[in-house]
Amino acid sequence: MSEPWRALPQPLADEVAGIWPSVFPAGVPDFLAEKGGISEADAAQALARSVFLRRTIEAHPERVEALCVSLPLTERTTEGYLRQRWGEFLGAVTSETELQAALRQFRMETQFRIIWRDLMRWSDLAETMAATSDFADVCLQGALDWLYEDCCGQYGTPWGVNPATGREEAQPLIVLGMGKLGGHELNVSSDIDLIFAYPGKGETRGARRAIDNQQFFTRLGQRLIQALDQITADGFVFRVDMRLRPYGQSGALALSFAALETYYQDQGRDWERYAMVKARVVAGDQQAGQVLMDSLKPFVYRKYIDFSAFESLRSMKSMISREVRRRGLENNIKLGSGGIREIEFVVQAFQLIRGGRDRELQQRELLTILRELEALELLPSVVVNELAAAYTFLRNLEHALQGMEDKQTQLLPDNDADRARVALIMGYDDWPACQEALDGHRQRVATHFADIIATEEEDGDRVDIDEEWQELWMGEMDEEAAISWLAEHQFESPESSYRELDTLRSSRTVQSLQTQGRQRLNRFMPVLLEALCHVDEPSQTLSRVLQLVEAILRRTAYMVLLLENPGARAQLVKLCSESPWIATQLAETPLLLDELLNAESLYKPPAKEELRDDLRQQMLRIPFEDLEEQMDTLRHFKKAHILRVAASELRGTLPLMKVSDYLTWIAEVVLDHVVDVAFANLISRHGYPGRKEGAAEDTDFAVIGYGKLGGIELGYTSDLDLVFIHGGDPERSTDGEKPIDNAIFFTRLGQRIVHILNTQTPAGQLYEVDMRLRPSGNSGLLVSTLTAFEKYQQSDAWTWEHQALARARGVAGSADTRKAFEAIRHSILCQPRDRQALREEVIAMREKMRSALGTSARSGQAPEVFHVKHDNGGIIDIEFMVQYLMLAYSSEFPELTRYSDNIRQMEELGHVGVIPVEDAQGLREAYITLRSTIHRRALQNLNSQVAEDAFREERAYIQAMWNRVMLDDPGSS
Repeated sequence: MSEPWRALPQPLADEVAGIWPSVFPAGVPDFLAEKGGISEADAAQALARSVFLRRTIEAHPERVEALCVSLPLTERTTEGYLRQRWGEFLGAVTSETELQAALRQFRMETQFRIIWRDLMRWSDLAETMAATSDFADVCLQGALDWLYEDCCGQYGTPWGVNPATGREEAQPLIVLGMGKLGGHELNVSSDIDLIFAYPGKGETRGARRAIDNQQFFTRLGQRLIQALDQITADGFVFRVDMRLRPYGQSGALALSFAALETYYQDQGRDWERYAMVKARVVAGDQQAGQVLMDSLKPFVYRKYIDFSAFESLRSMKSMISREVRRRGLENNIKLGSGGIREIEFVVQAFQLIRGGRDRELQQRELLTILRELEALELLPSVVVNELAAAYTFLRNLEHALQGMEDKQTQLLPDNDADRARVALIMGYDDWPACQEALDGHRQRVATHFADIIATEEEDGDRVDIDEEWQELWMGEMDEEAAISWLAEHQFESPESSYRELDTLRSSRTVQSLQTQGRQRLNRFMPVLLEALCHVDEPSQTLSRVLQLVEAILRRTAYMVLLLENPGARAQLVKLCSESPWIATQLAETPLLLDELLNAESLYKPPAKEELRDDLRQQMLRIPFEDLEEQMDTLRHFKKAHILRVAASELRGTLPLMKVSDYLTWIAEVVLDHVVDVAFANLISRHGYPGRKEGAAEDTDFAVIGYGKLGGIELGYTSDLDLVFIHGGDPERSTDGEKPIDNAIFFTRLGQRIVHILNTQTPAGQLYEVDMRLRPSGNSGLLVSTLTAFEKYQQSDAWTWEHQALARARGVAGSADTRKAFEAIRHSILCQPRDRQALREEVIAMREKMRSALGTSARSGQAPEVFHVKHDNGGIIDIEFMVQYLMLAYSSEFPELTRYSDNIRQMEELGHVGVIPVEDAQGLREAYITLRSTIHRRALQNLNSQVAEDAFREERAYIQAMWNRVMLDDPGSS
């Protein structure tokens, strides 16, 4: 007789030797050996690893034989197999009693298969979790289908409006799986957390007496729970826990979609958000269930960065830690320090905080989300790898603990036999080696958890500030002492700062805050006041920051963000100290506070390709047809990146030329995407515009940027001067189900682009658009064909329109159409012109502008200020000089048309000899100086007027150059 147990470690070898004759008196039976693919060595290992497997073979050999016949144990347990196998059990069911028996026999068979494959390590963690979750889904759907039909026979069929279709029809029960079932990560011996929902109100039809839908679904839910949870002679299927439903055990068993949405919107608590992260429709109508899930998503995933999640998870963890200490559960690998729950908290904290913005995090499987956190650079690779390894180890260990006796437990064994069993399952020679590996994983998890979500008693980084700041904010310090305290700490206007704080504290909004909001404000304000001591002019900075505080009084999660992140808090007060414009931007869009979390990226704006990639990543999960979400995301994208540029300019890491480059790149990337969205929206309705034979697949549509956009000189508040042209065939129509003429298609495309850019939404306006530079101005067509544009420029355009063309370039849309535009621009600019007549026209236009916009024109008297743009010796003088020289000499020097920006045009004019190189350089430096002033003043919310005696040297030089260029032709000497 062979002795296959000899390879087992002690004391398991002796144990298996003692039971082998009673379990396998005639050796391993054929149904295991031949049909199951099991060797004697496999059988010995299985008996050593699991008392449950042993008892099942002894007590129910017929069920083990049936499962081996249906699918050998060596084969993977797939969802398809489980559905097919349940169908075989269901075929004999004719009563509720038989349904319960079939479910329990199916459970015994499937549980044996899953535990065998897991404990023998024939399956990995992914297969075990998926198989267990799929098994639960199949049981839930199978029982629900049978019971629904039976209930309809007794009570009639429930009817109402299906929110997925908008039609009145028979209503289904929707079963939401929570926790590990929802995450498709169920344990091998777990209970299941469920919530029952149905689409809406109504009554049953088809029975002698109608009952309302809630009564019907409550009865159906009760029977579904009983089918799974009730212990019979055959055991049970799953322990069912309904306590996660609204109002817990005291709440209705089944609620309508509307009731659920109202509950979570009005009364949903932080822990319920945490629970809903994993929620999944596990049984019932999937289409209707998706409607429910979509309606609950705003409760779970906030649009803003929600750092309140750390606070609530920290509170939950503290509660669990107290429970662990009270009940002595340190050996619990789920709840104890460094356990599974801490990994789940870390991952789900990031989901709750950032899931509204980073849609990649709106998934359920923990290991998948960990990799997304790595890809989004929210966690370092080393942390992700260690947490993933620990999670895999701990979940395998959890299955080992539960599979030994098919028992729900996460406690480490306290006897030698079970410890040897666990070590064998986990692949270690003995328990000390297994314990050492476990301790290492738990220590690493605990460290990462403490770094990310430290409990208050564990957190050594809490802000330590003088109690006086707390007393000052709470109004516990009398006015004289408060003003003295502020003065002591360099507040330059302590009286006004005191009054501002008192006004805020006693405001109606603050007085009406709920308890949690008030607590957060009372924690935040002293910390903020202390931070203001580290910047110049703290009183002025306080006034600016209070705009933001007032904006977030009802959204105190932003205060938690600043409390949790001292670096972000420091950046906030620093930037508001340096720029009231930034302070206003943050107050208008608190979502931008997220940008302060990473100082490195804040002061390092991305290059154009990185901008394009960033926008593409943000838009990946937003369908083109969801225009509202597209528009909101575009607005936030623009504001976030402009904030980075402003911060970099204030720090001095971006010179003027680069500031304008970055601001222009942001606009170009946005415009490119807006064209794509608008085009996709139109072709979905009307198809593609018709093309000439052999024409390349393209939009045929281009956006031409004029002025500051065309000249790569955008400022922080610049509007966009745009012209739309297309190269499509005006004689053709689109090829969709609702065809329209190409001309109408491109006009609607232009209108849609202007709408997306111009519309004021809660997130603000993307860009203000000026279309007056198109052919014939406001009276002209919104979109011109290339042919019409060229004809207009050649025959009808005014000189000032050719001046504007000097600073025009294609910025978005079809590359071919933009190339064709550049050819037209080059041709028009290179036309020979009468220089004397041209000079007179340019001078006349300059005088017209000066009289309308210059300082003396507005005041009617000698100016006391200098307008950097419009007055004599200002920016417009330089621009007009350059435009005149471009128009006058491009026929002689075609290379002058190569660039559309003033700086390189000046350099090129010097290079070809139209003006001396030293004059080109002098104009360039004066231009940069004046433009830098406008940029800096914009960040201070100041206009373009400076002291009358400012820039005297630059102005004198510009005026002298004007006289030489515009009164004496530089090229005639």
